[in-house]
Amino acid sequence: MSRSNHTWSVAIVGTRGHMVRVEARSSQNLPTFTIIGMPDSAIREASHRVRGAIHSALLPFPDGQLTVNLAPAALRKSGSGFDLAIAVALIANAFKKCQAIARQTVYLGECGLDGTIHPVRGVLPAVLAAVENGYSQVVVPAANAEEARLIPGAQVVAVANFGELAKHLKIPGKGKVTYPEVKEETTLCAAAQETVDMADVMGQDEARIALEIAAAGGHHLMLLGTPGSGKTMLAKRLPTILPELADAEAIETTAIHSVAGTLDATAGLIRRPPFIAPHHNITAAAMIGGGATLARPGAVSLANHGVLFLDEAPEFAPSILDCLRQPLESGELTIHRSGGSVHLPAKFQLILAANPCPCGYWGHPTKACKCPPYARIRYLNRLSGPLMDRIDLRVNVYGPLPGSLTTSHQGDSSATVLNRVKAAREFQAARGQCGLNAAIPSREITKYVSAADLHRLNKLVEHAVITMRGRDRIIRVARTIADLREEYQVRTDAIQQAFALRGETND
Repeated sequence: MSRSNHTWSVAIVGTRGHMVRVEARSSQNLPTFTIIGMPDSAIREASHRVRGAIHSALLPFPDGQLTVNLAPAALRKSGSGFDLAIAVALIANAFKKCQAIARQTVYLGECGLDGTIHPVRGVLPAVLAAVENGYSQVVVPAANAEEARLIPGAQVVAVANFGELAKHLKIPGKGKVTYPEVKEETTLCAAAQETVDMADVMGQDEARIALEIAAAGGHHLMLLGTPGSGKTMLAKRLPTILPELADAEAIETTAIHSVAGTLDATAGLIRRPPFIAPHHNITAAAMIGGGATLARPGAVSLANHGVLFLDEAPEFAPSILDCLRQPLESGELTIHRSGGSVHLPAKFQLILAANPCPCGYWGHPTKACKCPPYARIRYLNRLSGPLMDRIDLRVNVYGPLPGSLTTSHQGDSSATVLNRVKAAREFQAARGQCGLNAAIPSREITKYVSAADLHRLNKLVEHAVITMRGRDRIIRVARTIADLREEYQVRTDAIQQAFALRGETND
């Protein structure tokens, strides 16, 4: 005689959830416990965790040969988040009255041998997938409850141990079980951003203008200057002049941080554009995403709908910098591993900061540079031509001259600049444009430029002063300048300003 039952869980591939039917079958043969359906080693070990948890909780456990199938079998599964669904499927085999509940509910969580239920990563995209597939009731570990409740329409049941799970399944207890008190673990989230404001910046008028243009049009920016000139200070203030994320953007970004384990669910959905600043010793896998079987999000995905800041950019390995070229163009990337391919969003603004030479003082008004000419050339050549061609704005940042700080006026605050950025983006939307200037099709941009200006730009391309990509990006920046002015047509002076801010030289 054999029995079978099923419940539901979710497999996370990249940042998307896929429904998994967890089937359990028991038969009167020699006692074994087998899990099939392309599980990884963490799932195969679930047999020991689940058996220990159910016995510790004095709940019914089927005897004989046990087989658990994770369908669809062609989808690779990983992680310990399937433990709870496997346990419920087995309990339902031994206690028929809870089968109806099990078949209508999605279960996420890791089992402890003592009957406690531990939190897992990726709960938010998993709950989102469950709701989208019509399964509104989701059982999650108590530590993941706040994260799960961020998804509208989800009926979240939080369980801290198998005693609470038994109440949910309406199973009468066979005896009193004492569960250890679980201490709340601190979420491994990014450190809170310090309170910064554009009003803190003294002078640097050109850099402030470039930062505002970058925010209004979604353009990439490079800041080049001597140590202490304010490059990092300026870059950290870009998120303060970016509008809050829309609902769809916030859910997508929050899901990425949930999978990466950097989400503080108590703060709700991530509404502020993230600011990610990796150290220059970062690996390629940490930058773009990686893993042994299926890739997990890297820094470019964690910066989705936000800012990726590379300080001391020439110190990064050239191979690391060049791997940014494809996501800069497409706003997404696909990583292939032995376990399959993973699609990850990567719509970020890249901010580079660099010294002009290894010692940092080439062009400094008072300190002499000690680097030979070949060292200066080799240093900045670590930033490849194809990468630099994708940077829309390149600004030199100079340190303050003697006496300039006493005469410098305080610039606009972040709130004032943010209002102008919002107005420029609203002006873009009023033209019927869907998306920011940096990302929309070129034909939607060039129609606002006069034939004479296009002819001049084409001549620069023909004389190899700029590339076709450079021509396109100059037009995009000029369109953003016009948007900040709330002008429908792109005037010649906007083209000239965009050309100058790109740092091109017309020799």
